[in-house]
Amino acid sequence: MSVWLPTATCRPETCLADASPEVSHPRRALRLTACLAAVLAGILLSPPVRLLPYRVRIRLVRLWARAVLRALGVTVHLAGASGAAGAAGAGPGADGGVLVVANHVSWLDIPLLAAGRPGRSLAKTEVRQWPVLGPLIAWCGTVFLDRDRLRTLPDTVATVAEVLRSGQPVIVFPEGSTWCGRESGRFRPALFQAAVEAGADVQPVTIRYRLADGRPTSVPAFIGDDGLLTSLARVVAARGLVADVTFLPTIPPPGPQPARAGARRELARRAQAAIEGIH
Repeated sequence: MSVWLPTATCRPETCLADASPEVSHPRRALRLTACLAAVLAGILLSPPVRLLPYRVRIRLVRLWARAVLRALGVTVHLAGASGAAGAAGAGPGADGGVLVVANHVSWLDIPLLAAGRPGRSLAKTEVRQWPVLGPLIAWCGTVFLDRDRLRTLPDTVATVAEVLRSGQPVIVFPEGSTWCGRESGRFRPALFQAAVEAGADVQPVTIRYRLADGRPTSVPAFIGDDGLLTSLARVVAARGLVADVTFLPTIPPPGPQPARAGARRELARRAQAAIEGIH
């Protein structure tokens, strides 16, 4: 168990037991092939894209994320402030320097948020080792956190605060672990300190997965001892998988003394209350 983050109580054998409609094996193979092609294209195009103006990069990242999700057979519904429309025009010095926080269910959450409001993500160091996706995630400017070395946390918070001050959004999953979607964890306040230090707004985002007929589903959940390839296989097999992503109104940093004690806990509490209020 990590000294930095809790372990979710969700387990594949108990939380992924619901039967859901599936597509044929040829369709699964087609989805995997299309997804791999989209991811490899992202890896190859990352170096030249990073040389483009910020707003152009953001637009291309959103298009790429949507292409990956479409290839996987996921229908995405974006709603709310700074979602589909607001993110497209955001740039440094505009409304970009925001700490985006969301409930965490799956590795799919990352491209889902990128489809609405791209930003630099915070991820565990193990993500670097993921096949294919790992190098791409690193290329995107991800801030990595070593969950087993608690003494590195202040440096990580300082890095996130610096990115926020530069006018770029940072995406964080404050539960610290993935949950199945039926249950959720407490928002850890540590990384909200970055918003406090940078004087940045916090934008809560809720992510909910369902089937086309409206039934909630835990098929995309990436929990417990679940492997990435096993989880990927479930996603490409699912028929009618829908992701609802709602960008909620931003929460301003506390003032006029943003460094006061308890400010980060207040932000964490307000963000979690906003996200849970929509479920």
